[in-house]
Amino acid sequence: MTLSASVPGERGSMTGPAPEPATSVIGVRGLVKRYGPVEAVRGIDLDVHRGEVFGFLGPNGAGKSTTISILCTLLRASSGTAHVAGFDVQRDPAAVRARIGLVFQDPSLDDQLTARENLEFHALIYNVPRAVRRQRINEVLEMVGLGDRASSLVRTFSGGMKRRLEIARGILHDPRILFLDEPTQGLDPQTRSRIWEHLQELRRRLGVTIFMTTHYMDEAEYCDRIAIIDHGRIVAQGTSDQLKQMVGGDVVSVITADDVRAMAEIERALDVSPVLQDGSLRMEVADGAAFVPRLIGAVSAPVRSVTVRRPSLDDVFLKLTGRAIRDEDADPLQAMRAMGARWAGRRR
Repeated sequence: MTLSASVPGERGSMTGPAPEPATSVIGVRGLVKRYGPVEAVRGIDLDVHRGEVFGFLGPNGAGKSTTISILCTLLRASSGTAHVAGFDVQRDPAAVRARIGLVFQDPSLDDQLTARENLEFHALIYNVPRAVRRQRINEVLEMVGLGDRASSLVRTFSGGMKRRLEIARGILHDPRILFLDEPTQGLDPQTRSRIWEHLQELRRRLGVTIFMTTHYMDEAEYCDRIAIIDHGRIVAQGTSDQLKQMVGGDVVSVITADDVRAMAEIERALDVSPVLQDGSLRMEVADGAAFVPRLIGAVSAPVRSVTVRRPSLDDVFLKLTGRAIRDEDADPLQAMRAMGARWAGRRR
């Protein structure tokens, strides 16, 4: 399948593309955003490569929503630079917006219209040529598995179907980069898995770069690379495997009849410092299988359970920040919501 290119705003660009590495489509250097005395983003540096799925992982208030808002030209940075698709987001926002697709966390479809009518409105805003508009709408609906529901009112769609339609809308104008803000928030695990099947297929067929924010650890596993952000700073970047190597070989958790006594015995006999977490003692060791017999021998209190597992991204976040990642609050993206309504109005 081929989607013909239509890039509104390109001829009106006042500045040319900034130099970028051959494989980079997003480049950020020293990015800072302040709200009065509060520094929401504190000097972020990152590069996103062409065609990859890049994940921005962090809790509410970490700065990920502010960062994605700056990259999508919805907020202005206080200092630093950001280039998207080769253009400076502050000097040439129109050129950036013409080359990106954006899927907000909150629903933004008109549920009184059909799926096709929602896409036709988007095509009109983005100046998709009339000659190819219908064909392109048909193509993106098929790509997300909604070809047979083109004439259905959106209010009859499930949450997963609405999310797929929003993704179809995000790629309708053939963007180079697709920004997804919490793309599967509130969806059940099976629907989340299907959404990611469609996203991976889009990446394969169109070569689109995907930049996503999430607080779901399992969702971050779909990413080629991940940046963990906390308190406005990126604390680690790399592939999932590279990040997990920061933890160590295995994670051992033990529940005893007296965790306080067991903790002291383990520290004294095994030179390991357990962390009491969720009712169990958690330890990072090189070889869990070899460690467990020594653990049992060192603890005098009755042992109720022992588990050994490979490190997860939860463990990485805990190691880097000293706490487990927390779920987003019900209203985490106030700035995105407020400005999202103005998105189309700023497209000129």
